Amino acid sequence: MTSTSQRMLWLIAALALAGVVVSSVSLHHHYGSSQTSYCDFGASFNCDIVNRSIYSTVLGVPDALIGILGYGLLFALATFYRGKAETPLRLLIASTGGLGFALYLTYIEKFVLATWCILCLSSLTLIFLITMLSSFLAAGARRQS
Repeated sequence: MTSTSQRMLWLIAALALAGVVVSSVSLHHHYGSSQTSYCDFGASFNCDIVNRSIYSTVLGVPDALIGILGYGLLFALATFYRGKAETPLRLLIASTGGLGFALYLTYIEKFVLATWCILCLSSLTLIFLITMLSSFLAAGARRQS
């Protein structure tokens, strides 16, 4: 594995760790009862509306918990399984799934709730970056094989 690939894996791991943090804060507010002052900018930006809506769970599981688990998987792949030949493809598949889920939730924010969540947009940015890095990593691994 090249040094560039190693750096990309470390960057993916760092971004995934940031995703765990963002998703953990979101999960905390999902169950919270008080207002989130740092994310309340009127009707257009309000994390509480998004995090406590009917769209904030899938089959009773909070979206934020799904995020924590997904980012944890990406972190594990980028660190503990970094030496395996199939890791770049697995990272790409997992991050693409996460990006799809984040885009679906962004659609809900824009067209259904008409309210944006800074935490959700931060998570969207993180999973987008991870997906882009994973695609470069997978393309590089394919060229080497």
